[in-house]
Amino acid sequence: MNKRITLLGDVDRKRYLLPFILVTSLFFFWGFAHSLLDVLNKHFQEILHVTRAESGLVQFSVYGGYFLAALPAGYFMNRFGYKRGIVLGLLLYAFGAFLFYPAAYLQTFWAFLTALLIIAFGLAFLETAANPYISVLGPKESAERRLNLSQSFNGLGWIFGPLVGGMIIFGMTSSGGNQFTTLTWPYIGIGCIVLLVAIIFIRTPLPEIAETQSEEKGLPGEYAIRRSLWSYPHFVFAVAAQFFYVAAQTGINSFFINYVTESITSLSNETAAIILSFGGMGLFWIGRLSGSALMRSFRPNNLLALYAAICMGLMALVVVGFGWISITALFTTYFFMSIMFPTIFVLGLKGLGIHTKKASSYLVMAIVGGALAPILMGYIADQSAMQWGYLVPLFCFAFILYFGNKGYKVR
Repeated sequence: MNKRITLLGDVDRKRYLLPFILVTSLFFFWGFAHSLLDVLNKHFQEILHVTRAESGLVQFSVYGGYFLAALPAGYFMNRFGYKRGIVLGLLLYAFGAFLFYPAAYLQTFWAFLTALLIIAFGLAFLETAANPYISVLGPKESAERRLNLSQSFNGLGWIFGPLVGGMIIFGMTSSGGNQFTTLTWPYIGIGCIVLLVAIIFIRTPLPEIAETQSEEKGLPGEYAIRRSLWSYPHFVFAVAAQFFYVAAQTGINSFFINYVTESITSLSNETAAIILSFGGMGLFWIGRLSGSALMRSFRPNNLLALYAAICMGLMALVVVGFGWISITALFTTYFFMSIMFPTIFVLGLKGLGIHTKKASSYLVMAIVGGALAPILMGYIADQSAMQWGYLVPLFCFAFILYFGNKGYKVR
């Protein structure tokens, strides 16, 4: 019989250590999938001769897939539980990865976009399940720290994505390899690993989450149940903040290689991918680890607001285009972006009681911001220069600053 975890109170940490480890491993897989997109963006511009705005369709397919699949994922897990949702997400992820093999032979942009869309469906199931699941595997007052710790493994995935992509896709292509078949190896490899992880989840019992009716103080339980999810202002602001955060992060990622190679023309795509991996994503990972520790001393919303303000300043440096100074500002931004997604996620779920699973679906749907920002940034870059496209994430960080200062408050 499955053990059940409530949203209130402590849990036996030893009893739930294995579920915590297994679910945390999922964060690595979707981090890898997302960061590999940034290599694809530049590669498709060269082998398929698409514009920078058109290459934004890579992110549009993935984050649009999140938007389409997030609510069905929430309904599926409401009916069948988190474990089945995670297994289905892993199977979709593996299937989409294996589709890169036939796409490489078709050699059309739409074939690759279709494979990425199916991967996105799987990722939407994984994120809809994993984020709220981790947030309740322990005392609620430490939920932000716990989710930031799990998200640090997401940061590891972000490091390996551009590193593997740069070495295999750019490296093998520059050595004379087929420009299309080099795309298949990273995806076939990750597809096999994800399939193995799905089998492990199938064979491992996971505790199910039982949500309480309400966490609101002073409100009758029946009234809280009847309240609309959208009547919670802090949740509405969290959805908007998540939209703008993912828009900013995805836009920065998508054209990182473009920005670096256009700012310093002597740098190759492969070198820019290594800078992204160890400079940007390395700092992202360090930021996740240090952010979890800092939240023991600082309120999560205050740290979020401070980091958003710093990101605005760094983006201003990127826009003015000071060569290596601006490139350094660009990859330093990753450190301060690191805590934003999990912190916004947990702050948005506070006090929602039985609405938690549905709220999680909407917060994952907000990832659709990542579908729109690269297209807008690419359009601005095609009309002027790449540096001006980074005005878009600067605006996004301004809203996150507001959320960290005021919008997070549970009313």
